[in-house]
Amino acid sequence: MFVLPRLTLDTNILVSSLITEGTPPDLLYRAWKDERFFLVTSKEQLAELTRVFAYPKLRPYVKPIEAKELLAGLEAHAIVVGDLPIVHYSPDPADNLILATSIKGQATFLVTGDKKDLLSLKEIDGVSIITARAALEILDTTPFGSE
Repeated sequence: MFVLPRLTLDTNILVSSLITEGTPPDLLYRAWKDERFFLVTSKEQLAELTRVFAYPKLRPYVKPIEAKELLAGLEAHAIVVGDLPIVHYSPDPADNLILATSIKGQATFLVTGDKKDLLSLKEIDGVSIITARAALEILDTTPFGSE
């Protein structure tokens, strides 16, 4: 049986996926929609996305209908975890929320563009922390094992 990896996409990746077509975040979002991996999120991340999409500075870049579609898709088709563990791996509480989501959802990879706080961690509790470009390379070149 073919086993798909579990990925958590950081909020910055999900937002970026709606800003510019053809970028690694956009291609990764499309790969999820094409069912090439399981996406792990949490109620807390969905709430964060809702707040971020409401920022006035994003209005010129993200169409409200696309933001609503992304949120509805996550709620309907992603693995939405709750009861997150409390973690303190990053000085940024939002980063700890994403880390906790990845850990609780047993993600294979946490995909982020946060070089300072998240990518520098490399791996936490069995979750590898990688860039969107690296995630695409893995999806394109690595056959995932069977169980």
